[in-house]
Amino acid sequence: MEYQRSAGILLHPTSLPGPYGIGDIGPAAFRWVDFLAETGCGLWQVLPLGPTGYGDSPYQCFSAFAGNPLLISPEKLKEDGFLSNEELNIPFEPNPKKIDYGEVIEYKKSLLKTAYQNFKSNSKGLEKDFNKFCEEHNDWLDDYSLFMACKDFHNGDIWSRWDKGLVQRDESALKEW
Repeated sequence: MEYQRSAGILLHPTSLPGPYGIGDIGPAAFRWVDFLAETGCGLWQVLPLGPTGYGDSPYQCFSAFAGNPLLISPEKLKEDGFLSNEELNIPFEPNPKKIDYGEVIEYKKSLLKTAYQNFKSNSKGLEKDFNKFCEEHNDWLDDYSLFMACKDFHNGDIWSRWDKGLVQRDESALKEW
């Protein structure tokens, strides 16, 4: 097998510029891809894109299947009608030289919660697609959702310190949770 010579670059989307503390898969990512194409750069390696935990490392993800919600673009949510200008104008002053992931996580979580509440009140015709996604991915999505909800309930504590029935996946404990 013969390969044509090509060039590429390694850059995680969180390294892209943006007004929300870290880069995401929004307008800056689209401009980046256009720039790569214009310069003849044929490959963009992004590192894992899963939801990160302690240390915010893309190599320490909670799921091999789920995407990192911090990579959701607030601008794209606005374009889709799930965030308004007022909701995006929550004061936030990210440090351009050093990322405070704790601050960014709380800020973006608040935007995502607002977008989800707006989706619940008016899905803009996407409810069927949402339900289809949930059905097609229930082999991992249900367990992942339960795990993350439990982790949030336990303030991020490690799972081995949770309720024994939950940790051992006791059927009655799972139903209760």
